[in-house]
Amino acid sequence: MPRLLLGLFLGALLAFVPASAQETPPNFVILFADDLGINDLGCFGRKDQHTPNLDQLAAEGARFTQAYAAASVCSPSRAGLLTGQSPARLKITTFLPGRPDRASHRVLAATVNNNLPEGAQTIAQLLKSKGYASAAVGKWHLGGKGHQPTDHGFDEYFAGKPNPGAESPMGGKGELGHADYAVKFIERNKAKPFFLYLAFDNPHIPLAAPAKGIEANAQSFHPTYAALVESLDVACGRVLKALEDHGLAKNTFVIFASDNGGVHISELRESPPTYNAPSRAGKGYLYEGGIRTPLIIRYPGRIASRVISEPVVLGDLCPTICALAKVPAPATLDFQDISPVLFDSKPPADAKPRALFWHQPHYMNQGGKPGGAVREGDWKLIEQYEDGSLELYDLAKDPSETTDLAAAEPARVAALRGKLEAWRRSVGAEPIKANPDFGRGLWENCFVKTDTSKLKALPTSEAMRPMLADWHKAMQNPATKGTNSLIFLEARAAQVKATKMRYEDLPQKDTLGFWVNAEDTASWTFQAPLAGKYRVTVLQGCGKGNGGSTVAVEAGASRCEFTVEETGHFQRFVPREVGQVELAAGDNTLTIRPLKKAKSAIMDLRRVILERIDQPGPMRSAFMDAPAIKAISLTAFLPYPETE
Repeated sequence: MPRLLLGLFLGALLAFVPASAQETPPNFVILFADDLGINDLGCFGRKDQHTPNLDQLAAEGARFTQAYAAASVCSPSRAGLLTGQSPARLKITTFLPGRPDRASHRVLAATVNNNLPEGAQTIAQLLKSKGYASAAVGKWHLGGKGHQPTDHGFDEYFAGKPNPGAESPMGGKGELGHADYAVKFIERNKAKPFFLYLAFDNPHIPLAAPAKGIEANAQSFHPTYAALVESLDVACGRVLKALEDHGLAKNTFVIFASDNGGVHISELRESPPTYNAPSRAGKGYLYEGGIRTPLIIRYPGRIASRVISEPVVLGDLCPTICALAKVPAPATLDFQDISPVLFDSKPPADAKPRALFWHQPHYMNQGGKPGGAVREGDWKLIEQYEDGSLELYDLAKDPSETTDLAAAEPARVAALRGKLEAWRRSVGAEPIKANPDFGRGLWENCFVKTDTSKLKALPTSEAMRPMLADWHKAMQNPATKGTNSLIFLEARAAQVKATKMRYEDLPQKDTLGFWVNAEDTASWTFQAPLAGKYRVTVLQGCGKGNGGSTVAVEAGASRCEFTVEETGHFQRFVPREVGQVELAAGDNTLTIRPLKKAKSAIMDLRRVILERIDQPGPMRSAFMDAPAIKAISLTAFLPYPETE
């Protein structure tokens, strides 16, 4: 066949081949900031920090206004992003290697894997089957020797220097050096598909920026922080320019995000680096300021320039990248492919809102406490693991999470908490345990005297330093043992003598239920580390119209009585302090015995909390009588559009 005819034939043949089959596999670049807040970029409304390169990236792609990290701190967030698995499943639920238990902690920290498990496949491993070159640059934070990026599928790893110094040509946090290595990686691999994971140390503390940059940002909330954010933007700009220079931009899927919310309190010797308003709190918290992150995705010609308000999680990036690269996603997957959202496919009209989950069984040095959270639609539930209390927020009407609607919406609380419990079981989350070396005074100093989740910004970061001085000192208390003892008696451990009442071992429950007969009792045999009087708190639920039953709590020769209160739903549990009992050191038995049944059922019960009283009278620390911190709300300085 003549060459001309052959060429025409092949051209006609290719015309019938689907476009996707002809396309070169896309490249993937993840630009990952460290502790960057939800509103730290100009494109998200910040006026006193300059980020022209990232603002341009947002203008050319999709900007997400409701994107979430997989966790409120670094290591678990990174693990979720790279594997598509929940940090709870991976047993990486705090930064590695974690922090020890302290007397100021009411509950013990969960067991943590100090390395990314070998069985959890990373994006780099998954892309190898398609011939992708891969590099991890910058912060890893998922394991030491034998567990580095090159042990988890990456071809290259360049750690760089995370803190080379304020005047270093590599950037105060090494960001420019990281970017330069990334540019060279792109140059070396421009002829093949590649995956670049560039994890900056900016703007994580300790803050370090050149004097020139600080001076240029002198009018910012925190000049050094603003200079670091600006340098981060410059570093990202170098990578974006390299893609343009090599003609790769149109076939590169670029993602920019942060590992968690911005730090809104003092750490080390720093004053508060940033603020996350109107989102509540910051890094280390399950409120929006701790888990909400900026997210920008650009894929020229494929993803339209627009704002996306659909809630997504950074863990979604793993299955999404797999779908775009046409490689199989991991068999075990806790997040989902969001390419339909990216490419503007409309969900069915009857589609149910997606449920998003978080599990944080640790105290954080920013003041965050152990808890779990679930968001479904506009509703978000937070469970405090210390006492089982529940908070409910309507994020559509209350994005700052100022109004707890748990009491007004008991059925919704019960349903969401049930889903959270079922999810925890599905990922193998470790049950919460009481800290036997608990010290109430230390706990009050750290977590009661000052509720840093409600801290509001002053006009400058430096002005906030004195406000947090006492709290910061309290958080550094090295004490490992307290004078109290704390004991949790869980429903699952009860010895039941009953005709109807039973432990409901269901994925969504974990309670003593069907308590309809006054003759039915629940008992626990346990050891108390110290003798003395113990405060009794019950985590009790009771449906509407069923309150009023009288119940006794008995331990040895001591007892207290309480009247069951309605909570609106049998599965809406409220912690209630109901009296005191005497315990001996060593073996004890505690029994809960109904004395009078008022209506059709007595109550549901999830937990009994026993706390030793090591001084007469109500437990108070000196801090409890000190003036509370009164932060000034900043109005004109903070606002930005939550959605567009």
